[in-house]
Amino acid sequence: MRKHDVVIVGSGLAGLRAAIEMAGRVDVAVVTKVYPSRSHSGAAQGGVAAAMANSSEDSVESHFFDTVKGSDYLGDQDAIEMMTKDAPVTITELEKMGCVFSRDEQGRIAQREFGGHSHPRACYAADRTGHALLHTLFEQSMKYKKNITFYSEFYLLTLIMEEGTARGITMMNIKNGDVEVIHAKTVLFATGGYGRAFKITSNAFACTGDGIMTAYRAGVPVEDMEFVQFHPTGLYGQGILMSEACRGEGGYLLNGKGERFMEKYAKSKMELAPRDIVSRAEQTEINEGRGIDGKDFINLELRHLGREKILERLPQIRQLAIDFLGVDCIDHPIPIQPTAHYSMGGIPVDVDCHVITDAEKTKVPGFYAAGECACVSVHGANRLGTNSLLDASVFGRRAGKAALEFTLKAKHEKISEADEMRKAKKRLDDLLVTPGTESANDIRTELKETMSTHVGVYRTEEGLRFAQGKLKALRHRFKNVRVTDKGKLFNTEIIEALELSNMLEYSEVIVAGAMARKESRGGHARVDYPKRDDVNFLRHTLAHRIGDGAVRLKYKPVSITKYQPEERKY
Repeated sequence: MRKHDVVIVGSGLAGLRAAIEMAGRVDVAVVTKVYPSRSHSGAAQGGVAAAMANSSEDSVESHFFDTVKGSDYLGDQDAIEMMTKDAPVTITELEKMGCVFSRDEQGRIAQREFGGHSHPRACYAADRTGHALLHTLFEQSMKYKKNITFYSEFYLLTLIMEEGTARGITMMNIKNGDVEVIHAKTVLFATGGYGRAFKITSNAFACTGDGIMTAYRAGVPVEDMEFVQFHPTGLYGQGILMSEACRGEGGYLLNGKGERFMEKYAKSKMELAPRDIVSRAEQTEINEGRGIDGKDFINLELRHLGREKILERLPQIRQLAIDFLGVDCIDHPIPIQPTAHYSMGGIPVDVDCHVITDAEKTKVPGFYAAGECACVSVHGANRLGTNSLLDASVFGRRAGKAALEFTLKAKHEKISEADEMRKAKKRLDDLLVTPGTESANDIRTELKETMSTHVGVYRTEEGLRFAQGKLKALRHRFKNVRVTDKGKLFNTEIIEALELSNMLEYSEVIVAGAMARKESRGGHARVDYPKRDDVNFLRHTLAHRIGDGAVRLKYKPVSITKYQPEERKY
């Protein structure tokens, strides 16, 4: 058994920022199933939002309101106000740590326009902003090698909870298959989102909801899982992100008739409307036969920006389109379609990232969460572009401060190592020892098809009921899944099976929440209930696990401090 003061699971922006905040004061372990610099934070491209006063017209208050409105009024306003106030300080800290932001003519951090924001406030590093931030924090963490221990390529198996308190984790060493226990005073999850359940997604293969489902199985409810954001510009057939920076720099969208169709859907904002609105507009054009050549994609037009600007501001976008579709955006439009992108739901936490379990904000002692796996909720029903890197940076910092304060007063409580090892090994043995006949690949393919077709941009009662039945059947088939590699060394097949079990379970939670929410709000669009219903559904969903695949839904109120809900127009 290994022992540390704090164990952080996840090495993206939130996890690294929390680790740096605590380094030098307590002994920190960072557990990650990939090498830290491969964390999915590095895939974020367009920028990180902050009212930096480059424009005399912009303000923290404006950023606050834009985020509330963008959330379709489901975001908790106390948390949103805190995030937007912390934003300029957080960006300045990251710059001083060494993040190389692009600059404007006055030498200030450059800022570009982004969807749903009323002013240019996306601080950026070309179109590789997440990459720049992630590598800056990983570099900074290396200064604390005596205080931060990295467990790279270790897979999270269980959360150790005894007497309602988080006391550590079990994990599998991917290199040799050994199961190990980390005993800790404090546990912090920063494990990312859950977009891999969809066929077309911008998410990395690692985004399988591991931390969220580990908490869920340990008795913690999950919040607002039905809200999944579809980004409007995923590379056709691939889902790879074509950053919103493309539209922030002046790119626009064309349908099969050559029309800039966004005028019909968001006349004042056009292509810079929030993502949920643009994605639905695209899907409507495609569904009504106005895709390019009648197919299920539209075009992202960048040619008018010119070669010089594309190479300076959007070099990665150009290269991705060349590498994956053979399309050079200097000379040709890029075929795009909506892609599952961001998870608004996750582990419920308060503004200090302490995990909570109910509407009364009952805390789980010693358990924290930050980043995309957590639901603060600053994004509500729909996240504005560039607020994800901000969320991870601000709340990673806040989680680090709060967890440090708790850890300095805490002690290592007793755990039953033998019992924890037995539970963890049972998860593996259920897959390795049982002689199965079902193919994990077949189940995964059917899962993705089902979620994309019936739980995608648009949803209906009929489609959700079909998905619910299909998911139940897939989960039943998974109990008889076949893992052909029985070895221990780098057994990626067993890892993929464990990930698939998470994907199946959280997909059922998404569908349960979506069926119960008989309205359209943000990323959740019901064809049969096209209007937002504040009377019955201005509330957060809390899903509780009551058995294998069974879900009980409860609700908690939205924190409204300043801005009363109103019709959302752009």
